[in-house]
Amino acid sequence: MSTTAKDPTGSSPSKPARGSKTRPRTRTATPRTTTREPGARLPVCGRTFDGRTCRKRGDHLCKPRADHAQAFAEEICVHTKDRWARTPFILAEWQRDDIVRPLFGEVRWDDEAGVYVRRFRIAWIEIARKNGKSELLAFVALYMLCGDGVESAEIYGCARDTDQARLVFNVAARMVALSPVLSRRLKVLDSSARIVDEKTNSVYVVVPADALGNLGSNPSAVIFDEVLTQPNGDLWHAMRTGMGTRLEPLLIAATTAGNDPSSFAKAEHDECVKIADDPSRAPHRFVYLRNLPADADPWDERNWYHSNPALGDFLSLTALREEALEARNDPGKENSFRQFRLNQWVSQTSRWMPMHLYLACAGTALDHPALLRERLAGKPAWGGLDLASKLDLTAWCLIVPDGIDGHVSALWRFWLPESAVSFLDERLDGRATRWAEQGWLTVTDGEVIDYDVIENDVVTDTRLLRVADVSYDEWSGEPVRQRLEKRTGVPMYPVAQTYKGMTHGMTELMALTKSRTWSHHGNPIATFCFDSVEVRHPPGEPDLIRPDKPERGKTGKRIDAVPTSAMAVSGWKLRGQKVRKSGRMVVMG
Repeated sequence: MSTTAKDPTGSSPSKPARGSKTRPRTRTATPRTTTREPGARLPVCGRTFDGRTCRKRGDHLCKPRADHAQAFAEEICVHTKDRWARTPFILAEWQRDDIVRPLFGEVRWDDEAGVYVRRFRIAWIEIARKNGKSELLAFVALYMLCGDGVESAEIYGCARDTDQARLVFNVAARMVALSPVLSRRLKVLDSSARIVDEKTNSVYVVVPADALGNLGSNPSAVIFDEVLTQPNGDLWHAMRTGMGTRLEPLLIAATTAGNDPSSFAKAEHDECVKIADDPSRAPHRFVYLRNLPADADPWDERNWYHSNPALGDFLSLTALREEALEARNDPGKENSFRQFRLNQWVSQTSRWMPMHLYLACAGTALDHPALLRERLAGKPAWGGLDLASKLDLTAWCLIVPDGIDGHVSALWRFWLPESAVSFLDERLDGRATRWAEQGWLTVTDGEVIDYDVIENDVVTDTRLLRVADVSYDEWSGEPVRQRLEKRTGVPMYPVAQTYKGMTHGMTELMALTKSRTWSHHGNPIATFCFDSVEVRHPPGEPDLIRPDKPERGKTGKRIDAVPTSAMAVSGWKLRGQKVRKSGRMVVMG
């Protein structure tokens, strides 16, 4: 038996990935077009690979086709990362038998073309993160580029933006660089995010969603990564309709579950669930769904394998255990764990603050906020101010690093127009009135908040404490900001109430809570706000966060203490702490 092999790309022989066990690889072209009389028996498939010819007729799994795709992956492609780098891309059992072989092996007779073609034109793969989606998509992109035998193939890598689309491209480019066969056959143009096969005049190129207007494409394959991040279905539909002239096109999407029930990805997911239950609904669509059922115990390790088929193989069980432990102790992380690790569709919002941790940060409790101000007088502080609401609760927070418990103290003021008190009282069992009677809440006369009262109170605090600067909601009233800056002489910094603007402060505030290095001194309104706050993450970005504003006209929930304290903490961390120089030498390997 020969120890050299002709690789499935059709290029010159090379050293086989599996040594002497590798059989010579040969492949015949697709049989010529056959004209069939209506009612006549279908011809045999005739596809040949590795000395085996398929003799089946009609719809069937063509083993030579499946073998060819598997051989391309395992004998041509290589792993690119960590301890597996440069080793053959041997497919895991679930990748091989549940995805690659049926996706590329299932065929049907095409009466229009007079040949057998792949059954599946659209593929949807939905599994949890870190189960090798990028590597699998990279293999598909390269196979469709130079292993499928198509002249002038056009492979498009699509995602929300260029950075996202390049994730798969970068893996594919690295595969090319590390594979002796692919590196001779293909040319990587990193600056333009292209991989070119000059032999067949074919190209794989990255296309972000914002380039939709520039498309004049005729895709033979489309690689969609993380469809959950797509703002709508425009790019998907544009690519799909562009494939109409191709004989065997493939639009393949790999994604994780999302958190928006009205999104394009959720609509496609719901359709795929129906197809999985009844394949005849869309025989041309391939579906592979691994979503943990909503009623399954998320903390039972046995359930994790359903959404993580790579668990115990190249996905670390230890890592999942660590994330699960954190998620059980942090409601804000539970949604992310369910979505990204258990592949469950979740709500956009989730409870953020573990109240048992928050209550443990009460510190010295005082009966009246005025007593706290007296204890903190003269100390450096950083402020957070939200003036956005004229008809409802308005908040001001001071973060005092040298607090009365030996760590950070938080000091709030809250204001509410008189007309809004009854609304909250009805929904909060009279708590608004009690807060006002106890001195935690200032009620201003009239229908709207009295900004003169707010300005005077803020000026009083800036004179009582040494306020370094104030971070404020950029949508606050500009005239009020100008007057405050003029009266106090304290610089004020706008903060966008966006993911980018709020992530830093929210993250630092949670860190203070978990380390028990701040005191809120039992402020009842602040406790109510932290108990009410829910947060949301942008699609596909679990590390970005912002508070979710409640519908003030429909609910009694208020969260104003949270963004003001987060802005104050962020200002202190960004502008109030000197960077310490390290004398250590770090040697890069």
